[in-house]
Amino acid sequence: MNFDRIPHLLQRMYQAASEAHSMIEKVDKEAFRQDMVLQRAVGMSLLMASEIATQLLTHYPEFTAEHPEFPWEAMRGMRNRIANEYFDIDPERVWEAARNDVPDLLARLDLVRHWRAEGE
Repeated sequence: MNFDRIPHLLQRMYQAASEAHSMIEKVDKEAFRQDMVLQRAVGMSLLMASEIATQLLTHYPEFTAEHPEFPWEAMRGMRNRIANEYFDIDPERVWEAARNDVPDLLARLDLVRHWRAEGE
């Protein structure tokens, strides 16, 4: 299997997740709840990051199996919920994911991206 595309996908996942987190970094939960545009922007960024997780699961199962520290299936589930149930998206869950889950994801992505860059 050709793994050449994986670094690009990981970079895109990092960018989308980072954007989701940075959008709410200086916003409190109540302001987020009142701002539908911000909710949708953060949701779209999370959708983009989780779409890449889905692509990795589909096209590079060996890679995802090598990295069980990532919540691949949970990310695919989030992608499916945002993409298919958009009128029923829970803003609270979007907030929690962007505020609490994304920093851990970014740290894990940093480790994997740097590990791959070193050629190990």
